[in-house]
Amino acid sequence: MEIEKLKKAIKELPEEEAKSLLFHVLLRMNLLRETKYSETEFVSDIENIYETVFEIARARTERSQEGNLHMIHILFGDSPAGSLKYALKQMGVSKSEKVISFWYMFSVGPVWKLHEKAGQQVRFDFMQKVMNDEHDDFRDYQKKFYETLDQIDSIPEDVPITIWVAENAHEQTGLRYVLHILKNKMNDIKVINSTKMFAGKFNRPDIEYMAIKTGEIIPEKLQVIYEESKLNASLSKEERKALVEEWAALAETEETLRIWQNEKIKSVREDYYDQYMINMAKKLQINRERAKEPEVFMKSARLIGEVIGHLDQYMGDSFFEYRLRKLIEKGVFEMEGNLKAMRYYSVRLKQ
Repeated sequence: MEIEKLKKAIKELPEEEAKSLLFHVLLRMNLLRETKYSETEFVSDIENIYETVFEIARARTERSQEGNLHMIHILFGDSPAGSLKYALKQMGVSKSEKVISFWYMFSVGPVWKLHEKAGQQVRFDFMQKVMNDEHDDFRDYQKKFYETLDQIDSIPEDVPITIWVAENAHEQTGLRYVLHILKNKMNDIKVINSTKMFAGKFNRPDIEYMAIKTGEIIPEKLQVIYEESKLNASLSKEERKALVEEWAALAETEETLRIWQNEKIKSVREDYYDQYMINMAKKLQINRERAKEPEVFMKSARLIGEVIGHLDQYMGDSFFEYRLRKLIEKGVFEMEGNLKAMRYYSVRLKQ
């Protein structure tokens, strides 16, 4: 019977996940009482939470049935995870080597006490403002975050772990966070710096600008890097301790943006790149005038694409679209269209 399956699924829920689901049920009850949130929306959201309970239970059952695991790979982003899965399949080891990934931009948003429930809620509150949630991605964002934490917590202690990072604040912050989560586990842990290994293996000294994230490396070259990395040493206790201590320091910061500078994570104000975006808009407008283009407004996606394309950091387009909306609010930019999503509006610097 369905009720028996529900009881079993709830019993097997991790404590943090159970608390999170309960919070979202009570939050929606509060919204129903105090806002224009409708009963139809309430029922729909509760149905999704109901299904989530079974999804989590199914995922845990699948993990408990996994046997003969030889390696766990942890990456930061769906793109690098997908590329590595393809590479492992081509190598014939996809059944014995599992890939776990965070659908998460660690360079953007607060990481204050992210290893605790209070910090996670602060993070989610901020990211809900940043994400222009046209397709209701935020709910998936939260769910996948807790699923990934649960997957990491469920790693057997006799299975070695490989963590893939590149030279950017996103993956380097993620590395330190994951090592904090794993600090009480005795697993052998190896770190592959994909940027440095790509530059060394394929003779590309310019790689810090050409491929600053693991997801930009094609599967065939990830496979070569992985094979080469098997000769590398695992992290020593001292190295693990140092990186966990770096996380502890990061987890006390309240800034909402991080950059990678001189091989260190640096916390900066969230308006750090505002002037850069303004200067890029000025440049684009001058080019349009020289080309005698009739349109005075430029697509917001065009501006954000230029900003990201010329930046030697990894922030993602959602963050820059969020800052563009802030600059519109401040009257720095004018806009036409609808702010519900990046593709629906155009901007120009205010005359």
